Amino acid sequence: MIVKKLRAEDFRLCEDAECVFEPGVNVICGINAQGKTTLLEAAWLLTGQRSFRARSDKEMVRFGAESARLTATVEDGGRDHECELILGAGRRVSVNGVKRAPLPLRAILFSPTDLELVRGGAAERRRLMDQAISQLRPAYAKALAEASRLYEHKTRILRDGDPAMMDVLEDFSLRYAAACSRLIYYRHAWCRRLSGTAPAIHGAIGGETLELNYKTVTGVDPEGKKPSEIYPALVEHWKAHREAEIASCSCLSGAHKDDIELTLDGLPARTYASQGQARTAALALKLAERDISAADTGSPPVMLLDDVLSELDSRRQDFVLNSIAGGQVLITCCEDGGISSRTGGKVLTVENGKVY
Repeated sequence: MIVKKLRAEDFRLCEDAECVFEPGVNVICGINAQGKTTLLEAAWLLTGQRSFRARSDKEMVRFGAESARLTATVEDGGRDHECELILGAGRRVSVNGVKRAPLPLRAILFSPTDLELVRGGAAERRRLMDQAISQLRPAYAKALAEASRLYEHKTRILRDGDPAMMDVLEDFSLRYAAACSRLIYYRHAWCRRLSGTAPAIHGAIGGETLELNYKTVTGVDPEGKKPSEIYPALVEHWKAHREAEIASCSCLSGAHKDDIELTLDGLPARTYASQGQARTAALALKLAERDISAADTGSPPVMLLDDVLSELDSRRQDFVLNSIAGGQVLITCCEDGGISSRTGGKVLTVENGKVY
């Protein structure tokens, strides 16, 4: 899978920027605030996911413009897909002229904020699971959307405290538990694969022993179970916490409590990891995600690497650059720094939203 061509019109500071990428490594260079990360953001949006920098699509429209337009040619399995994404008052998508078709790109993104995968709260690690599994399992994306909708409805009922609405609380709780049972099933299976891949990658980069374990609500053990077998345990957990939910006006049972527990040499990574250790662990998770995606689909996803090599010594930089070989890579840096010569990559220079 590769992005052959990408054009961004009225997207952030890019009035009209066009890139032609090579199948291998593409090094995007330029001083700060010129549009390097903007190009990665544009490519990431072709996966159908939300921006990793903006809270809404409107924020990505260039000042003074009514909408932004992204067009791209994405090759998958020897076939080209012509993609168009319009951002503004609403998001409009077309693929090969078909409106509302799913965008075809599979990509793995690493940005400096991904250190929060290690040092941040559980929401960051749930986001990792949601983004990765949604690209591989459409059924997961559907269950995630349903669970999010039911969670919002249930939370609103609990916060409003309207006695008349308490009659429907049980129905929403049971439906939410059913949706969560599917999320937990997929998350547990994916994390098992991640735990079998990421520690070896991390050991080769950093040396410390990385371990990770998927955690869900107490009393729910998804090991070897289908969603229909996980559901009863979730219902029991909800029943045990029902009065506490009403008293606290918040939802206390469900997949929104999930986490991935990370340890380095047996110590909680969130508490004890240094800046360099956190970056190395986050990189290991992303490289493992790439390997899982490639194994599932038969081709590696596109790697989008934003400022990935900073704070890494030369040995770790070499490992990362060697590990990303075998698929298309878009990597940003302030200066080439020998990346193109070390990888045989194409160099693109970005200045004031223009690509040269």
